[in-house]
Amino acid sequence: QVQLVESGGGLVQPGGSLRLSCAASGLIFRYAYMGWYRQAPGKQRESVASMARGGTPNYADSVKGRFTMSRDNAKNTVYLQMNSLKPEDTAVYYCKALWDRDYWGQGTQVTVSL
Repeated sequence: QVQLVESGGGLVQPGGSLRLSCAASGLIFRYAYMGWYRQAPGKQRESVASMARGGTPNYADSVKGRFTMSRDNAKNTVYLQMNSLKPEDTAVYYCKALWDRDYWGQGTQVTVSL
């Protein structure tokens, strides 16, 4: 059974930083395609960053230069380092794994506000 558990969300002021983590189990992590998504109130879920095994991350235009996705295959964990956060980054952030099908974590709230 595949499980994804996100952590690291919280409240941060504009210009601040957060690092999200997603711990995966139940799959061969180093072969899994991993992604970060977010959903703001009243909006559709959107892709933020994604990474195939051994590949370089792809980013949404809105986060390029500010967010960095990385993975540690030894820890079965994927990260999203978020810098220079803006109020429009406020959303629930989800981790996704593509294995035999899509799997989603429970989400972690990120709020950027004064």
